[in-house]
Amino acid sequence: MSYVLDEIINQKLKNAFQELGLDVKYAAAKTSDRPDLSDFQCNGALALAKSEKKNPREIGENIAARLREDKDLAKVSVDGPGFLNISLKDEFLARVLDKMAADERFGCAKTEHPKTVVLDYGGPNVAKEMHVGHLRSGVIGESMRRIEAFVGNKPISDVHFGDWGTPIGMILAEVIAADGNLDKMESYDIAEITRFYKQANTRCKEDPAAKETARVITAKFQDGDPVYRKAWQHIRKVSVEAVKENYRELGVHFDLWLGESDAHETCFEIKRIAEEKGLLEYDDGAYIIRLDEGSKPKPPVIIEKSDGGFTYQATDLATIKMRVDDLHADEIIYFVDKRQSLHFEQVFEAAEKLGIAPGVKLQHIGFGTVNGADGKPFKTRDGGVMNLADMIKMSKDKVAESMPPADESKGISQAYIDRLVEQVAVGAIKFQDLKNNIASGYIFELDDFANFDGKTGPYIQYAVARINSIMRKNQNLTPGAIIITNPEERSLALKLSQLNNVVFRAESEREPSIISDYVYTLAQLFSSFYNTSPIMGAATPEIASSRLALAKLTRDILVKLLEVLGIEAPEVMLKA
Repeated sequence: MSYVLDEIINQKLKNAFQELGLDVKYAAAKTSDRPDLSDFQCNGALALAKSEKKNPREIGENIAARLREDKDLAKVSVDGPGFLNISLKDEFLARVLDKMAADERFGCAKTEHPKTVVLDYGGPNVAKEMHVGHLRSGVIGESMRRIEAFVGNKPISDVHFGDWGTPIGMILAEVIAADGNLDKMESYDIAEITRFYKQANTRCKEDPAAKETARVITAKFQDGDPVYRKAWQHIRKVSVEAVKENYRELGVHFDLWLGESDAHETCFEIKRIAEEKGLLEYDDGAYIIRLDEGSKPKPPVIIEKSDGGFTYQATDLATIKMRVDDLHADEIIYFVDKRQSLHFEQVFEAAEKLGIAPGVKLQHIGFGTVNGADGKPFKTRDGGVMNLADMIKMSKDKVAESMPPADESKGISQAYIDRLVEQVAVGAIKFQDLKNNIASGYIFELDDFANFDGKTGPYIQYAVARINSIMRKNQNLTPGAIIITNPEERSLALKLSQLNNVVFRAESEREPSIISDYVYTLAQLFSSFYNTSPIMGAATPEIASSRLALAKLTRDILVKLLEVLGIEAPEVMLKA
């Protein structure tokens, strides 16, 4: 027996449709919008009415009559103009859950046609401290990387490091102004390099001559000047090390640490292809590709600036070509602030004109901003952009307030508390982000996000720890076959059975919040189940074993889905 419940129901519908000579493409059920009426519903009869030239209710009654012969179904009814309502027998639902519990993937299928999906997220720059604006890209991208892997695709994550533009020339010019040359460059750490960049940024805004000096140095280092290249390599090295530390704390992984510099040589190829296809135009000193004028005209893509330097658009086009040629990407997905949507519209249209990604799906998933209580982008008290490392520390400090003091006599070491603080704080940050629709911004509330109640990361982590405690208290009892004896058990069982559908929806819609909503509801339903369905006080040993099996399956699925979201589930949770 298959144990992906929605697939089982759909197959039953297809069998009934085939027996009646109906088009099986309409034989699809979904979880009922009215759980008080049924478990599943199917609207296929309405869709068939036109082609069958029959009243949809009549079609629905015919389908229902066939389905009523199925011993796994408790009730099949037709409502309104032809809506099919399907309810399952408890014994059938229990058998499906038994199969899920025995499977390491909990009944989750793998995609039939695996794809290579390149995920572009992170996007940090050299010599710049990561700030709260980098949070969403990393957290969302990492979650989607894990989701793609879980459904059976081959994800390749790339940080796309900003390491090649004018900021390099600005830093080098500032160091030369301070030291007279670049001899001391390799002695500077990330803090000192960041300080040089901030000084250079201010100077270049105020002094056109300084800006021109930075531009000239940028052109020279990009052309291969050995002194400038050596200094650039050090800047890139210490910048990557600093960025990796931030991502380590957040549990964000990248397969590739390529940067704009790695695409530089391919930019010349992009220019050549554009010229060969008659797309390249010389306009006001720059080389451009004009885009089609439709209902919403877009500015042209600038390939090469008047100073001979390639643009970000050229670099992105070159990167697309490399990902197709070298990585054999079937899809390339960018997780970048939605305010960059025009940039990606331009790049994707230019890529199509150039023919560099034939048959490859290019997608920009734009996210909203992380905001403060005033609804504006989250800032520090002095009005600056919040540093990501400071945000993480602030979150840890908040979580630490809720922890008890170390007590060696109780086996609570300071090392365990420190580790727990890290798990809960990072989990809280991530869940606060991932519970929101990607396109929406959200308010970062320090006082609320770390609560053990409500729709928060700690609430889900605590639910897992609570089930761990239940398992320990009942360690002499073996989980057994599932028996559904009350409404709370049934509600929990139905929600557990939706796992496959939830995961594949999250993947197809590229929306981790679908999983966040599911784990929160699952944790709530478990709480209701446990309050009404005692294990130790169960009427029979079989029911006790069944309830322990439900608890274990819920725990295992919560742990797996938290892992898919990039959140750790501590074995034990502590509260002050």
